[in-house]
Amino acid sequence: MVTLGCARNEVDSEELAGRLTEGGWELVDADAGAADVVVVNTCGFVESAKKDSVDTLLGAADSGAKVVAVGCLAERYGAELAESLPEADAVLGFDHYPDMANRLTDVVAGTEIAAHDPVDRRTLLPISPVHRPEAATEVAVPGHAQGTGSWGPRVLRTRLDSAPVASLKIASGCDRRCSFCAIPSFRGSFVSRHPDEIVAEAAWLAEQGVRELFLVSENSTSYGKDLDRSLGGGRALELLLGRLAEIPGIHRVRVSYLQPAETRPGLVHTIATTPGVAQYFDLSFQHASEPVLRRMRRFGSTDSFLALCDQIRELAPAAGIRTNVIVGFPGETEDDLAELERFLTSARLDAVGVFGYSDEDGTEAVGLADKLDTEEIAERVSRISGLVEELIAQRAEDRIGDEVTVLVEGTDPEPVGRAAHQGPEVDGECVFVADGELDLADLTVGDLVRATVVEAEGVDLVVRAVEKLAGEAFR
Repeated sequence: MVTLGCARNEVDSEELAGRLTEGGWELVDADAGAADVVVVNTCGFVESAKKDSVDTLLGAADSGAKVVAVGCLAERYGAELAESLPEADAVLGFDHYPDMANRLTDVVAGTEIAAHDPVDRRTLLPISPVHRPEAATEVAVPGHAQGTGSWGPRVLRTRLDSAPVASLKIASGCDRRCSFCAIPSFRGSFVSRHPDEIVAEAAWLAEQGVRELFLVSENSTSYGKDLDRSLGGGRALELLLGRLAEIPGIHRVRVSYLQPAETRPGLVHTIATTPGVAQYFDLSFQHASEPVLRRMRRFGSTDSFLALCDQIRELAPAAGIRTNVIVGFPGETEDDLAELERFLTSARLDAVGVFGYSDEDGTEAVGLADKLDTEEIAERVSRISGLVEELIAQRAEDRIGDEVTVLVEGTDPEPVGRAAHQGPEVDGECVFVADGELDLADLTVGDLVRATVVEAEGVDLVVRAVEKLAGEAFR
């Protein structure tokens, strides 16, 4: 099983691994050379991700094993991808997931499986969110394990690594219509998972050695809008966070993919003040200029975004705030770019991903006027990236002298981990130095360690260990 793309894909791969294991298949190490089939969970978000997916499929074909493409690229392009990539023995969409074990048996037997014809998956569920939960049981929603099976009291998932952090899907799909994004068309309308199912899976993950839960979805701030009001209504995510933080063995719960326009004061307060919940705000600003945001079909402004950052830091001064921004959107002027720079300079963010605009099939932005040429976009990306690199390094330096709680994620050659303000993989890490009060040889993966920041290296922090913390003490 090879996984590309986002954390949501990681959850989908572990669901597929669970289905395949239950269906009699055995997962083998990719380097062992003993696989009958290589399943590649592809990404279809942007052009570079599509290319990586195709290259991975071609590389898998060189192994001599059968190759099956699943995931977003397979769902989005279906028969078109199968025709252009004969090296793949099958291209399977989300509707194949419930019966994946039998589909792989067909592939090994040489049975041809027709690639699906893609449809806009938003059309598969009712327009009204409150009417979706029952209908969703008849539609394959990756990461929900619906269709032929249900999570219920049984978790249909197989872990593909032993990391102390694991992604946990709380919802799938998106009801927003951002003009640059095609994800809703192939991921479908927004569907929340029942909180009891999420809690049951979280408890199972804790039993597998997971110490940090990374809650993922396409839009976490919409969680619960399609659920019965008895489950919390607009406070469903707040209530869920409290339940997850109380699970034995779970030291930290982290939320991702928050929409600024939907981030209400109650949610800010819950994330900032609930013991066991990371003071971490992954806010999808995308830009700060009002004219650009309107063309993106989004809401907000520099001033409203800064007010949200101020609200967060009033409750939690050390909270981590990260975002992504798109530079070079059609019609973006120098004034728009200067407004983005004003926001970034004032916001003091901990991490910022900078992406240059590119056309995506089937999006409204493809038809917008006043496109910038690729050289101009590249120049603007370089300009904003340079500013961001300087700003986040300054923000890291501001933390020198602070105490942080670090989850140890590796010990070879020296212990490394992440503090509460650092998300998995993208927000930097904490590296321990050997002159602390603890013997670093005593640290193991999954430990929580109170530490002091002694130095910053770009976005990374150098820390001195003070003491190990029990999960209960951390709460």
